[in-house]
Amino acid sequence: MLSWYLESGKENDVIISTRVRIARNIKGFPYKLKQSKEDEKALLSKIKEITPQIGYGLKFLELKDIDDLTKMTLVEKHLISPEFAMDDKRQTAILLNDEENICIMINEEDHIRLQVFSSGLAIEEAKNLAIEIENKIGKLLPYDYSEKYGFITSCPTNFGTGMRISIMAQLTALDKTGNIRKVLEVVQNLGMNIRGIYGEGSKTSANIYQISNKQTLGISEEQLAKNIKQITEKIIEQERLARKLLGKNELELEDKVYRAYGILKYCRKISSSECEKILADVKLGTDFGILNELNDAKIKKMQLYTKPANLQKFIGKKQDAYERDISRANVIKQIIDE
Repeated sequence: MLSWYLESGKENDVIISTRVRIARNIKGFPYKLKQSKEDEKALLSKIKEITPQIGYGLKFLELKDIDDLTKMTLVEKHLISPEFAMDDKRQTAILLNDEENICIMINEEDHIRLQVFSSGLAIEEAKNLAIEIENKIGKLLPYDYSEKYGFITSCPTNFGTGMRISIMAQLTALDKTGNIRKVLEVVQNLGMNIRGIYGEGSKTSANIYQISNKQTLGISEEQLAKNIKQITEKIIEQERLARKLLGKNELELEDKVYRAYGILKYCRKISSSECEKILADVKLGTDFGILNELNDAKIKKMQLYTKPANLQKFIGKKQDAYERDISRANVIKQIIDE
């Protein structure tokens, strides 16, 4: 079975992925700011003990036992946050299954950060699975809950459902037509966050944006999912309209796409940032039906295995930045020729 990030999901020409995250704290355990090393260790021990009962093929992995390169591959796949990966002062762990569509961070900002991932637009499916797993854990370890505020979290902005639904979207045409700013303003005015691909404070890369809900208190999971689905559908509509506008100048678009493809196919070395931008143009070309030399599956593989950490895992050795630029070009050719 393919890992979720290599699959093609619904509306995959615009929507890269869906993530549903639920924050929970276990009753009777101190929160992050008041946790001692013994408290952190006790929570890990409790979670490890119940892992077989949770099911879903989840494996308990302490971060101290995972090498730095592997941790960065998880960051690049958006399974864990960069801050969580680099925090070597706390006792932390993850629960992860083989398909990597379920990843639960233990002792991050909250005791439990449960995440379910899916390729493309799959809000209902991801939400239902996340709630199913959350309910199962809750029966084994009761959560901290208030009748007035709902589920209690370390950050007040997560009170209530503790649920965040994030949609990763590639808005290349909106950027190229200059309409992206208007769309971002509308999204923010409708009560949604829009950020770079690694969350708050990170820059967008290759026109990729992360859209998520702000409100978690005073709203049900069903209404939250409905709201973000409606906004996402509008964004998809606007991106496709922008693509039609680009398509009116067919020769210019074809020239840009094939120039990008030519660089990928014949370059001898290429940086990660240049590769991301070029892959955005090539993906646009395949979505338009201009470029038949590639397909969505190959582009997804290139998008993953050209990232610094995943590139080194793919080739099986550590390299410096210059060596990676050479290897990246070779890996791209290998995927194109498959």
